[in-house]
Amino acid sequence: MTEDWQQGGFGLYIHWPFCEAKCPYCDFNSHVSRSIDQAAWRDAYLVELARAASETKGRVLNAVFFGGGTPSLMDPDTVADIISAIRSHWPTSNDLEITLEANPSSVEAGRFAAFRQAGVNRVSMGIQALNDMDLKRLGRLHNTNEALAAFDIARAHFERVSFDLIYGRQNQTSDDWKKELKQALTLAIDHVSLYQLTIENGTAFGDRYARGKLNGLPSEDLGADMFQLTQEVCDLHGMPAYEVSNHARDGAQSRHNLIYWRYGDYIGIGPGAHGRLTLAGQKFATECYSNPNRWLTGVAKQETERPRERLSTTEQATEFLLMGLRVKEGISLSRYEKISGAPLSKDALDHLSDIGMIEVTGDRLVVKNQGVMVLNAVIEALIPH
Repeated sequence: MTEDWQQGGFGLYIHWPFCEAKCPYCDFNSHVSRSIDQAAWRDAYLVELARAASETKGRVLNAVFFGGGTPSLMDPDTVADIISAIRSHWPTSNDLEITLEANPSSVEAGRFAAFRQAGVNRVSMGIQALNDMDLKRLGRLHNTNEALAAFDIARAHFERVSFDLIYGRQNQTSDDWKKELKQALTLAIDHVSLYQLTIENGTAFGDRYARGKLNGLPSEDLGADMFQLTQEVCDLHGMPAYEVSNHARDGAQSRHNLIYWRYGDYIGIGPGAHGRLTLAGQKFATECYSNPNRWLTGVAKQETERPRERLSTTEQATEFLLMGLRVKEGISLSRYEKISGAPLSKDALDHLSDIGMIEVTGDRLVVKNQGVMVLNAVIEALIPH
């Protein structure tokens, strides 16, 4: 009998928590450390992989993602040993996608050949801006020339290369962004993640913003215009959005991220890593302890995770909406009904359809472009109250 998670696939996320510096906008679980015992961390990941595999025997693995932090600071031998262990624990799809996040410094670019040899076949580069002044403001340690050089090295070693850019930066105009985005899209890329700068509590930018010291951020209207401009420019370059912030050429979508958005199962290993795991017909939310030392010392005692949270059918149905409506392909209405035990409200669907926010075709519900602009409100209107 097919379980619901199989419609989304099965992935593995590995979190490397260390960075060379903490970016002022970042609210991820990342830490700056003077010395890292690579062997101890490798051994810990190998123990955790064996534990995770014992719970998910026989599942076909579709994607692996090394995130962080800055995984390109990992020793390539560590990455090779982890990938070797993964392949020994699970049967894998023929086209297993193994992504590693990297910063475009010359040091990390120098490791690209070794990462490819280790088994990585896709790199996601945190370029963030093609403008030296803004790179400095964003706390990045590379300049534009280094980023472009690292990108060329990545293209030489990996068939699939993605990179991230942040827009809606301080004092950035629509024309500035259009020019920068066009430059980015002339590079030989097949995937790009384009994020509007958000100010998160607990970050250096968040503290600065609270003190009124972060000037020149775009108005809501300018932010909306920039989002619309992003869609238009990417469409013209054959890189349409397949998710709110992600654009790709046909066939180059991130398979790992699609597992999240299609509400599959994924294991999270490493400090602060989250997962969704279906065991004996029940879906659980998993979360590892975020403090690196707490996680590392917990490995020997099998105490790396917080107590698992059993997700109710209502919580699962809400998550399915939150994730699935982010992607252009939308969701299956019958799958929603199967998860929740009840169909979505016909009145809510009709209303959102009448005002041009969504489109329902047969069993498929998709959010239209104007709905994407107010996606949270669309989802809120669909969630049963």
